[in-house]
Amino acid sequence: MPDSHPAPRLGVIGGSGIYDIPDLKNGEWRAVESPWGKPSAPLFFGELDDIQLVLLPRHGRNHELSPTAIDYRANIDILKRVGVTDLLSISSVGSFRDELKPGTYVIVDQFIDRTFSRKKTFFDEDVVAHVSMAHPVNSRLGDWCEQACLDEGIPVQRGGTYLAMEGPQFSTLAESTLYRQWGCDVIGMTNMPEAKLAREAEIPYCTVAMVTDYDCWHPDHDNVDVGSILDVMRKNVESAHNLIRRVAPRMKNRPAVCPSGDDRALDGSIITSGTLNPKRVEMLDAIAGRILKEVGQSSGL
Repeated sequence: MPDSHPAPRLGVIGGSGIYDIPDLKNGEWRAVESPWGKPSAPLFFGELDDIQLVLLPRHGRNHELSPTAIDYRANIDILKRVGVTDLLSISSVGSFRDELKPGTYVIVDQFIDRTFSRKKTFFDEDVVAHVSMAHPVNSRLGDWCEQACLDEGIPVQRGGTYLAMEGPQFSTLAESTLYRQWGCDVIGMTNMPEAKLAREAEIPYCTVAMVTDYDCWHPDHDNVDVGSILDVMRKNVESAHNLIRRVAPRMKNRPAVCPSGDDRALDGSIITSGTLNPKRVEMLDAIAGRILKEVGQSSGL
């Protein structure tokens, strides 16, 4: 087995403000369909330093989708379907820490999921599987993103807990205070169930959380307003593009098999026995085709 992956492809899910990646070679928008629903937007394909990149604007190309309206399953499915091997999630967040000022990037390593109106698994019926989420972020990607921030002079914190809220409203003061007491570092509306679904799809995943505000807990910043967030976001967008440009060349060293096991997360996870529903197996062809083929062979199907 070769040491490096033979066809690494970096996927980028762009949050608020990240609707394109400038200066990619052979760039083109391409619509990809999913059996799970309607993706947020067509995918943007391009090349950077001989590495294939795929961008998906999470909220649509004109930011027409609220966090709840996003079809997260369809988004992850099409990224897997086009061969994405590693996934960066670029997201705007609020800060729960004085030291995490607007403009700071946090390489998140943990999540608390407080969303409640979203489809959170590919394995909800007919084929049931349970994957580990103990360590939801890929450490190799985290290392690469941290180094990219340092190289770019971007203030960065390695590690932190992301509280995912439903939205689209911002927090109440009581909620913001509670989440700080829980030890959360940042708050956002989109990385759950995105991270869970990426794990089910066996795609190593990393969140780069760009701080835009202090939520509403801070006595000097007691209201979150869209205008001030947009101002910081515009500054963050350029540095996010630079981060992507620095991470992409590192994909040449992407291991053929991820040491973390993230690209084999479905091993031993499927609980359902007997004959599997053919329609559901067909829907899962991109997400779980590898493991379902093995399950079928072992059961004589």
